[in-house]
Amino acid sequence: MQIQYIGAFTIVLEVLSRFWPVWVALVIVMGASFAYKKKLALYGQLFDSGVGIVGVAICLFWLFTAIFASTISPFDPLGQLPVMKDVLPGAVEPQSGLVYLFGGDKLARDVFSRMVYGSQIVLIIAPAATGFALMVGITLGLPAGYYGGKIDTVLSFLANLVLAFPVILLFYLLVTPGIMDTPIPYALAGVFFLFPIIFFSVLFWTRYKNRPDRIYILLGLTLVIGGWIYLGLVFDKDPLHIVHIDPNQLNIFVAVVFASSPGVFRIVRGLVMDIKTRDYVAAAQTRGESPWYIMLWEILPNARGPLIVDACLRIGYTTILLGTLGYFGLGLAPESPDWGTAIKDASRLLRSFIHPALPPTIALMSFVLGLNLLADSLREQSMKD
Repeated sequence: MQIQYIGAFTIVLEVLSRFWPVWVALVIVMGASFAYKKKLALYGQLFDSGVGIVGVAICLFWLFTAIFASTISPFDPLGQLPVMKDVLPGAVEPQSGLVYLFGGDKLARDVFSRMVYGSQIVLIIAPAATGFALMVGITLGLPAGYYGGKIDTVLSFLANLVLAFPVILLFYLLVTPGIMDTPIPYALAGVFFLFPIIFFSVLFWTRYKNRPDRIYILLGLTLVIGGWIYLGLVFDKDPLHIVHIDPNQLNIFVAVVFASSPGVFRIVRGLVMDIKTRDYVAAAQTRGESPWYIMLWEILPNARGPLIVDACLRIGYTTILLGTLGYFGLGLAPESPDWGTAIKDASRLLRSFIHPALPPTIALMSFVLGLNLLADSLREQSMKD
């Protein structure tokens, strides 16, 4: 069967038109952000520099792409049409008349659709795993830096013990397929996923313990929502069947949290050791505030700048790491449309067909670039503060 092709200019126009919900969302969000930037605190300050604007725009682009993936993609990312195997960009599918905008891969799947759906995997795992790593690192780093002594010695030793492992070797041990046959990933997940519940429970208790009208509501919501998410992630027992994570994704999730938490711990510990000597901390101690109140409501807010910057950089690092693991065939399922797996599949035929490798590579590069630009802008704003 003869495959017809559209021209390069038509491909560009078609790609731009497929992203129409993203452009609409970007215009609305960016326009509102510009209009109310003076009321949006640190986020609003990002729009005072060109670097910040570009970083926000790139990150929002991929966020909205992940949200509207089903609307943007013309094909199922796992669907195979044998006649479209290894077709070049712009090939028209004979039956539907739809176009393989970026061509087809060796299994006759649409490269464009796989790139779009790959953003969902990256934007779910990388930020969420980084968020849990921050919860673990902050919850342990605050008492280590504030109290010092034996608590600091023990926690720092454990953190240094994990950091002593080569990162690649550590991830290889934690994401190999055989590890899922052991209780190790689920045991680690059971421990790590408790930290957000503990963090927010202590946060609300120290602030509102003398306000019964608020504390019981906040603690109740924390325990109910936290327990619901905990059951879904660790035991896959969500009664509403909303919270769910595949075993392969849980494996990677736990590995990222385990490897990233010690780095966050050391940053938080260092910040606390510096900030606890400030006058406003001494004033809080004089008022008789509890140590955890001082840590969570006096020290932590004043450490937010470096932590936000570190979070952006860690999300970028995790994104690259997911791509690396996918390239080596570890973690996610082989048919997954994530960018690393797509690059791995395409790299085997680079001498014959280069087009399947370029879209996921450029997507990965652009998202990490956006995060780095965002981190640079946040660093500048935190230094001004």
